[in-house]
Amino acid sequence: MNQNQMTILEHIDELRKRLMIIVVFFVLAIIGGFFIVEPLINLLQNAASAKELTMNAFRVTDPFKVYMNMVFVLALIFTSPVILYQIWSFVSPGLLERERRVTLGYIPASVFLFLAGLAFSYFILFPFVMKFMLGLSGNMGIQSTIGINEYFQFLFQITLPFGLLFQLPVVLLFLTRLGIVTPMLLKKIRKYAYFILFVIAALITPPDIVSHLMVTVPLLLLYEISVWIAGIGYKKAQAAEAEQREKEDA
Repeated sequence: MNQNQMTILEHIDELRKRLMIIVVFFVLAIIGGFFIVEPLINLLQNAASAKELTMNAFRVTDPFKVYMNMVFVLALIFTSPVILYQIWSFVSPGLLERERRVTLGYIPASVFLFLAGLAFSYFILFPFVMKFMLGLSGNMGIQSTIGINEYFQFLFQITLPFGLLFQLPVVLLFLTRLGIVTPMLLKKIRKYAYFILFVIAALITPPDIVSHLMVTVPLLLLYEISVWIAGIGYKKAQAAEAEQREKEDA
Protein backbone atom coordinates (compact mmCIF):
# COMPACT_ATOMS: atom_id res chain seq x y z
CA MET A 1 0.00 0.00 0.00
CA ASN A 2 2.83 2.39 0.94
CA GLN A 3 4.66 1.47 -2.25
CA ASN A 4 1.58 2.30 -4.29
CA GLN A 5 1.25 5.60 -2.47
CA MET A 6 4.92 6.40 -3.11
CA THR A 7 4.44 5.54 -6.79
CA ILE A 8 1.52 7.95 -7.03
CA LEU A 9 3.48 10.66 -5.24
CA GLU A 10 6.43 10.10 -7.55
CA HIS A 11 4.14 10.49 -10.57
CA ILE A 12 2.74 13.72 -9.15
CA ASP A 13 6.24 15.04 -8.49
CA GLU A 14 7.33 14.08 -12.00
CA LEU A 15 4.30 15.85 -13.46
CA ARG A 16 5.09 18.94 -11.40
CA LYS A 17 8.66 18.99 -12.74
CA ARG A 18 7.45 18.66 -16.32
CA LEU A 19 4.96 21.50 -15.84
CA MET A 20 7.66 23.72 -14.32
CA ILE A 21 9.93 23.13 -17.32
CA ILE A 22 7.07 24.08 -19.65
CA VAL A 23 6.33 27.24 -17.65
CA VAL A 24 10.01 28.32 -17.70
CA PHE A 25 10.30 27.84 -21.46
CA PHE A 26 6.94 29.56 -22.00
CA VAL A 27 8.11 32.62 -20.05
CA LEU A 28 11.36 32.69 -22.05
CA ALA A 29 9.34 32.40 -25.26
CA ILE A 30 7.18 35.34 -24.19
CA ILE A 31 10.30 37.42 -23.59
CA GLY A 32 11.64 36.42 -27.02
CA GLY A 33 8.27 37.19 -28.60
CA PHE A 34 8.54 40.84 -27.59
CA PHE A 35 11.47 41.25 -29.99
CA ILE A 36 9.58 40.08 -33.10
CA VAL A 37 5.92 40.78 -32.37
CA GLU A 38 5.82 44.35 -33.72
CA PRO A 39 7.44 43.56 -37.11
CA LEU A 40 5.16 40.52 -37.40
CA ILE A 41 2.02 42.57 -36.73
CA ASN A 42 3.14 45.12 -39.34
CA LEU A 43 3.79 42.28 -41.80
CA LEU A 44 0.31 40.83 -41.27
CA GLN A 45 -1.27 44.26 -41.63
CA ASN A 46 0.47 44.73 -44.99
CA ALA A 47 -0.34 41.24 -46.29
CA ALA A 48 -2.42 40.82 -49.43
CA SER A 49 -5.61 40.06 -47.47
CA ALA A 50 -5.32 43.22 -45.35
CA LYS A 51 -3.29 45.83 -47.23
CA GLU A 52 -6.41 47.54 -48.60
CA LEU A 53 -8.06 47.70 -45.17
CA THR A 54 -7.83 50.61 -42.77
CA MET A 55 -7.33 49.31 -39.25
CA ASN A 56 -9.04 51.23 -36.47
CA ALA A 57 -8.71 51.13 -32.69
CA PHE A 58 -12.14 51.49 -31.09
CA ARG A 59 -10.66 51.46 -27.59
CA VAL A 60 -7.41 52.87 -26.24
CA THR A 61 -6.39 49.36 -25.13
CA ASP A 62 -6.99 47.65 -28.50
CA PRO A 63 -3.38 47.95 -29.80
CA PHE A 64 -2.08 46.62 -26.48
CA LYS A 65 -4.51 43.67 -26.60
CA VAL A 66 -3.42 42.80 -30.13
CA TYR A 67 0.22 43.11 -29.09
CA MET A 68 -0.13 40.81 -26.08
CA ASN A 69 -2.35 38.28 -27.86
CA MET A 70 0.25 37.97 -30.61
CA VAL A 71 3.04 37.54 -28.04
CA PHE A 72 1.03 34.79 -26.35
CA VAL A 73 0.36 32.99 -29.65
CA LEU A 74 4.02 33.21 -30.64
CA ALA A 75 5.09 31.89 -27.24
CA LEU A 76 2.68 28.98 -27.60
CA ILE A 77 4.07 28.11 -31.02
CA PHE A 78 7.69 28.41 -29.89
CA THR A 79 7.03 26.32 -26.78
CA SER A 80 5.03 23.59 -28.54
CA PRO A 81 8.08 21.31 -29.15
CA VAL A 82 8.98 21.57 -25.46
CA ILE A 83 5.39 20.84 -24.43
CA LEU A 84 5.24 17.78 -26.68
CA TYR A 85 8.62 16.53 -25.46
CA GLN A 86 7.61 16.90 -21.81
CA ILE A 87 4.38 15.00 -22.48
CA TRP A 88 6.39 12.27 -24.19
CA SER A 89 8.89 12.17 -21.31
CA PHE A 90 6.05 11.80 -18.81
CA VAL A 91 4.37 8.86 -20.59
CA SER A 92 7.48 7.21 -22.06
CA PRO A 93 8.33 5.12 -18.95
CA GLY A 94 5.15 3.14 -19.63
CA LEU A 95 6.18 2.41 -23.22
CA LEU A 96 8.43 -0.26 -24.66
CA GLU A 97 11.87 0.77 -25.90
CA ARG A 98 10.75 0.45 -29.53
CA GLU A 99 7.65 2.52 -28.80
CA ARG A 100 9.76 5.21 -27.13
CA ARG A 101 11.93 5.59 -30.23
CA VAL A 102 8.96 5.63 -32.58
CA THR A 103 6.80 8.06 -30.59
CA LEU A 104 9.73 10.45 -30.08
CA GLY A 105 9.67 10.98 -33.84
CA TYR A 106 6.07 12.23 -33.54
CA ILE A 107 7.27 15.52 -32.05
CA PRO A 108 8.86 17.07 -35.18
CA ALA A 109 5.99 15.66 -37.26
CA SER A 110 3.46 17.29 -34.94
CA VAL A 111 5.22 20.67 -35.08
CA PHE A 112 5.41 20.47 -38.88
CA LEU A 113 1.70 19.62 -39.17
CA PHE A 114 0.79 22.49 -36.83
CA LEU A 115 2.72 24.96 -38.98
CA ALA A 116 1.24 23.40 -42.13
CA GLY A 117 -2.25 23.92 -40.72
CA LEU A 118 -1.47 27.56 -39.95
CA ALA A 119 -0.03 28.09 -43.44
CA PHE A 120 -3.01 26.46 -45.17
CA SER A 121 -5.56 28.49 -43.23
CA TYR A 122 -3.68 31.80 -43.57
CA PHE A 123 -2.59 31.68 -47.21
CA ILE A 124 -5.56 29.82 -48.70
CA LEU A 125 -8.63 29.94 -46.48
CA PHE A 126 -8.35 33.32 -44.76
CA PRO A 127 -8.19 35.44 -47.97
CA PHE A 128 -11.34 33.74 -49.29
CA VAL A 129 -13.16 34.30 -46.01
CA MET A 130 -12.17 37.98 -45.93
CA LYS A 131 -13.20 38.43 -49.56
CA PHE A 132 -16.58 36.86 -48.84
CA MET A 133 -17.21 38.98 -45.75
CA LEU A 134 -16.23 42.25 -47.39
CA GLY A 135 -18.13 41.36 -50.55
CA LEU A 136 -21.24 40.65 -48.48
CA SER A 137 -20.90 44.04 -46.80
CA GLY A 138 -20.55 45.73 -50.19
CA ASN A 139 -23.63 43.97 -51.58
CA MET A 140 -25.64 45.14 -48.58
CA GLY A 141 -24.39 48.70 -48.96
CA ILE A 142 -22.55 48.58 -45.66
CA GLN A 143 -19.31 50.49 -45.16
CA SER A 144 -16.99 48.18 -43.24
CA THR A 145 -14.99 49.77 -40.44
CA ILE A 146 -12.35 47.26 -39.39
CA GLY A 147 -11.18 47.22 -35.79
CA ILE A 148 -7.62 45.99 -35.42
CA ASN A 149 -8.51 43.95 -32.34
CA GLU A 150 -11.46 42.29 -34.09
CA TYR A 151 -9.37 41.66 -37.21
CA PHE A 152 -6.65 39.79 -35.35
CA GLN A 153 -9.17 37.90 -33.22
CA PHE A 154 -10.84 36.76 -36.43
CA LEU A 155 -7.45 35.82 -37.86
CA PHE A 156 -6.65 33.68 -34.81
CA GLN A 157 -10.13 32.16 -34.93
CA ILE A 158 -9.53 30.96 -38.48
CA THR A 159 -5.89 29.89 -38.30
CA LEU A 160 -5.26 28.38 -34.86
CA PRO A 161 -8.00 25.72 -35.06
CA PHE A 162 -6.43 24.45 -38.28
CA GLY A 163 -3.08 24.13 -36.59
CA LEU A 164 -4.77 21.85 -34.05
CA LEU A 165 -6.88 19.96 -36.58
CA PHE A 166 -3.78 19.13 -38.61
CA GLN A 167 -2.55 17.17 -35.56
CA LEU A 168 -5.11 14.47 -36.35
CA PRO A 169 -2.69 12.03 -38.08
CA VAL A 170 -0.18 12.20 -35.22
CA VAL A 171 -2.86 11.87 -32.53
CA LEU A 172 -4.53 8.86 -34.14
CA LEU A 173 -1.19 7.19 -34.82
CA PHE A 174 -0.15 7.72 -31.20
CA LEU A 175 -3.45 6.30 -29.90
CA THR A 176 -3.08 3.35 -32.25
CA ARG A 177 0.42 2.57 -31.04
CA LEU A 178 -0.88 2.67 -27.47
CA GLY A 179 -3.66 0.25 -28.38
CA ILE A 180 -6.44 2.70 -27.50
CA VAL A 181 -7.90 2.75 -31.02
CA THR A 182 -7.51 0.53 -34.07
CA PRO A 183 -7.80 1.25 -37.81
CA MET A 184 -10.86 -1.00 -37.85
CA LEU A 185 -12.54 1.22 -35.26
CA LEU A 186 -11.60 4.37 -37.17
CA LYS A 187 -13.16 2.95 -40.32
CA LYS A 188 -16.26 1.87 -38.41
CA ILE A 189 -16.87 5.36 -37.02
CA ARG A 190 -15.98 7.09 -40.29
CA LYS A 191 -19.47 8.51 -40.90
CA TYR A 192 -19.59 9.98 -37.39
CA ALA A 193 -16.12 11.46 -37.82
CA TYR A 194 -17.20 12.96 -41.16
CA PHE A 195 -20.22 14.55 -39.51
CA ILE A 196 -18.10 16.07 -36.72
CA LEU A 197 -15.59 17.45 -39.22
CA PHE A 198 -18.45 18.81 -41.33
CA VAL A 199 -19.82 20.66 -38.29
CA ILE A 200 -16.37 22.00 -37.39
CA ALA A 201 -15.96 23.29 -40.95
CA ALA A 202 -19.36 24.99 -40.75
CA LEU A 203 -18.41 26.72 -37.50
CA ILE A 204 -15.17 28.28 -38.75
CA THR A 205 -16.22 29.28 -42.27
CA PRO A 206 -18.78 31.74 -43.68
CA PRO A 207 -22.03 30.29 -45.04
CA ASP A 208 -21.00 29.93 -48.68
CA ILE A 209 -20.43 26.61 -50.40
CA VAL A 210 -16.97 27.43 -51.78
CA SER A 211 -15.45 28.35 -48.42
CA HIS A 212 -17.16 25.41 -46.75
CA LEU A 213 -15.81 22.95 -49.31
CA MET A 214 -12.34 24.47 -49.03
CA VAL A 215 -12.37 23.47 -45.38
CA THR A 216 -14.42 20.27 -45.42
CA VAL A 217 -12.58 18.48 -48.22
CA PRO A 218 -9.08 18.89 -46.69
CA LEU A 219 -10.42 17.77 -43.29
CA LEU A 220 -11.98 14.63 -44.78
CA LEU A 221 -8.77 13.89 -46.68
CA LEU A 222 -6.84 14.46 -43.47
CA TYR A 223 -9.01 11.91 -41.67
CA GLU A 224 -8.49 9.32 -44.41
CA ILE A 225 -4.73 9.95 -44.37
CA SER A 226 -4.85 9.56 -40.59
CA VAL A 227 -6.63 6.21 -40.90
CA TRP A 228 -4.06 5.06 -43.47
CA ILE A 229 -1.13 6.13 -41.28
CA ALA A 230 -2.77 4.53 -38.24
CA GLY A 231 -3.08 1.30 -40.23
CA ILE A 232 0.66 1.31 -40.93
CA GLY A 233 1.40 1.97 -37.26
CA TYR A 234 -1.00 -0.79 -36.21
CA LYS A 235 0.69 -3.36 -38.46
CA LYS A 236 4.11 -2.39 -37.13
CA ALA A 237 2.85 -2.64 -33.56
CA GLN A 238 1.36 -6.07 -34.22
CA ALA A 239 4.61 -7.23 -35.83
CA ALA A 240 6.62 -5.95 -32.88
CA GLU A 241 4.36 -7.76 -30.42
CA ALA A 242 4.64 -11.00 -32.41
CA GLU A 243 8.42 -10.66 -32.47
CA GLN A 244 8.47 -10.06 -28.72
CA ARG A 245 6.34 -13.15 -28.08
CA GLU A 246 8.65 -15.26 -30.22
CA LYS A 247 11.64 -14.09 -28.19
CA GLU A 248 9.85 -14.90 -24.94
CA ASP A 249 8.87 -18.38 -26.18
CA ALA A 250 12.41 -19.14 -27.41
